[in-house]
Amino acid sequence: MSKTRIAVAGAGYIGQAHMLVAQNSPGCTLSAIVDPSPAAAAVAAQAGVPLYASIDELLAKDRPDGLVLATPNQLHVPQALECIAAGLPILLEKPIATTVAEGEQLLERVEETGARVLIGHHRAHSPIMAKARQVVDSGQLGRLVAVMGSATFLKPDHYYADAPWRREIGGGPVLLNMIHEVHNLRMLCGEIAAVQAFASNATRGFPVEDTVAINLRFASGVLGSFMLSDTAACPRSWEQTSQENKAYPSYADEDCYVIAGTNGSLSVPTMRIKTYPRAEDRSWWKEFEVGVVGMVRDDPLKHQIEHFGAVVRGEAAPLVSARDGLQNLRVTEAIAEAARSGQVVQLASL
Repeated sequence: MSKTRIAVAGAGYIGQAHMLVAQNSPGCTLSAIVDPSPAAAAVAAQAGVPLYASIDELLAKDRPDGLVLATPNQLHVPQALECIAAGLPILLEKPIATTVAEGEQLLERVEETGARVLIGHHRAHSPIMAKARQVVDSGQLGRLVAVMGSATFLKPDHYYADAPWRREIGGGPVLLNMIHEVHNLRMLCGEIAAVQAFASNATRGFPVEDTVAINLRFASGVLGSFMLSDTAACPRSWEQTSQENKAYPSYADEDCYVIAGTNGSLSVPTMRIKTYPRAEDRSWWKEFEVGVVGMVRDDPLKHQIEHFGAVVRGEAAPLVSARDGLQNLRVTEAIAEAARSGQVVQLASL
């Protein structure tokens, strides 16, 4: 069987990560790169594939089976609409759009046409997350009660010096980083119904926040707390604990989520589990059975490209749909609004 031909639009950091997994895929192959920047020529030459300046040119000269859109956020919706009009399946990097209103426009078009659109929340393809969901769904923890999460890390000063827009409204960790966490929390605990947040810029002094404390209420009744900071010298973040992205140092003794139920708790990603041995004899005076859930660590981008290939071929529905991507953006915008207003922000259901 011939491999599914995947092109990648956007030759930046994340685009190159998609290119690498496509080149090493058993079911897909990298067919072309789309990027108008001069620097993209070297990337295409190294990958050994043709370079096109636009999606129009790609479609006219070398139409692939599917296209990864790893372009700047403001291009996501117009380029996605262009691909949908051309009948081309896409893997659209998160966020689905720059605003909820734009995302709603795209979702309407996706659902009108039945377009094959996978949103690039790559952690949805993490074997660690799959195992955590399995534990939650199994009932071992009992009825879920609470989730405690964190994404605390220290971005160097040059991160902001290299791209000054990150210092301004529209940058900052809520809109740049929290959207990843939102999808993980939804996978583990279900839909988020309301949020509260306190934000501070006291450390960096930029117009945008650097630290945020977030409260979450899930539709199921589960409550959550989340600490987000890009100026905290603390490795309780997915990147620094999951060992999935080798660009980051990792700390095997740290977790970034603890999910607690009426019969036990699971820490993720170490997968340490503590449960009461007898449901009828639970108490803080009783000892837990302590263990570690067996799981495999692997690159979720690798699994995502294989899934995208299956979506392109019509063998699978997108694991992260356009509707999912839009809801992640809605929650993220709600957190930003809650921090600005000091109010509880309610979220509409899917």
